[in-house]
Amino acid sequence: MMLRAPLMPLDVATAQLLAAVTPIAEHEQLSTLQADGRVLARNVVSALHVPPQDNSSMDGYAVRSADIVDAHTVLKVTQRIAAGAVGEPLQPLTTARIFTGAPIPRKADAVIMQEDCTAQDGAITVNTLPLPGQWIRRAGEDVARGDVVLSRGRRLGPAELGLAASIGMSELSVVRRPRVALFSTGDELVMPGTVPPEAMRPGAIYNSNRLFLNSLLKRMGCEVTDFGIVPDQRDATVDALRAASLGNDVILTSGGVSVGEEDHIKPAVQTLGHLDLWQIAIKPGKPFAHGRVGNAHFIGLPGNPVSSFVTFLLLVRPFLLRMQGVADVAMPSMRVPAHFDWPRADKRQEFLRVRRNAQGGLDLFTNQSSGVLTSAVWGDGLVNTPAGRPIFCGEMVRYTSFAELLA
Repeated sequence: MMLRAPLMPLDVATAQLLAAVTPIAEHEQLSTLQADGRVLARNVVSALHVPPQDNSSMDGYAVRSADIVDAHTVLKVTQRIAAGAVGEPLQPLTTARIFTGAPIPRKADAVIMQEDCTAQDGAITVNTLPLPGQWIRRAGEDVARGDVVLSRGRRLGPAELGLAASIGMSELSVVRRPRVALFSTGDELVMPGTVPPEAMRPGAIYNSNRLFLNSLLKRMGCEVTDFGIVPDQRDATVDALRAASLGNDVILTSGGVSVGEEDHIKPAVQTLGHLDLWQIAIKPGKPFAHGRVGNAHFIGLPGNPVSSFVTFLLLVRPFLLRMQGVADVAMPSMRVPAHFDWPRADKRQEFLRVRRNAQGGLDLFTNQSSGVLTSAVWGDGLVNTPAGRPIFCGEMVRYTSFAELLA
């Protein structure tokens, strides 16, 4: 009897998958307003200080601290400086009414909050002694001229776009989007909207994977070509793979990667190319595959929706980020107490769907079946459970939030 090869551990499979990636070399100039979620192709270097000059961090009064000898010093208000205006040099025993963001006038070295003064008849009485430099934001304290403010390979979010705008960047050089061909296999699949629920034939199911995988790919910055549903036929699968390999970086499929008689993906890929990775020691998601068809990477996900969803997050997400030049693609996690028992440890590494509770712990979704997609909707993350290890209430476990993975 032929012995089946042992399943590949997740960390080994991840390392092998990432080693197979060649980052996309092509890039494009894109308006900063449109660059959310894209990956920088070049460092962003500041041509100016931010802030460009010393400015006030409070509404109040700019003063010369040496003029204020006690907490009852009276200073004459001689000017008013709003944000965007430029004041005159401050004369002895005078003050300038100043507002948040306004440039500090020459010879002033402190700002007194308006709450710490009494204003009357064009003058103020100082109620507290100021310290030199208080409430002043120094030129360049955020960004100095010549600083690399955003590094190549960084994925852009709202804060990064704001920082780029703060140094005058109206356009950014970003990596071209990965081109991904997507299709599902299975004669049982029906697209929502084509058949009403009451008319569904026995054994038919709506194709949920196609919808959520399309969404996940777009969140990862991909350009998606949807090849629809491919029937469970060898020739049809070969034809779909051949067409999908033309002009795409990645072919992503769901279903047909197990070992049943109607699972045609593996032999079809081997007809056109090769498989380098097949089946992983995780639950859910064992039937995961990676190889090449022509110039395109092939990634095959399981057909069960939770398996497909979880393997995308664990393996496809870092693969696509690395393809766009992102260096740190590790799955973030934190230690959180389990408020549940999971005594039936599996021989594979297991990813349980859980939800944070008001006590700061984790509750477990009752049904952990790989076909129960409600677990991924009810839950807000995954617990990474080592193979063969049970979990008992109160134990600290490794938790990863869906929000971090899907940002």
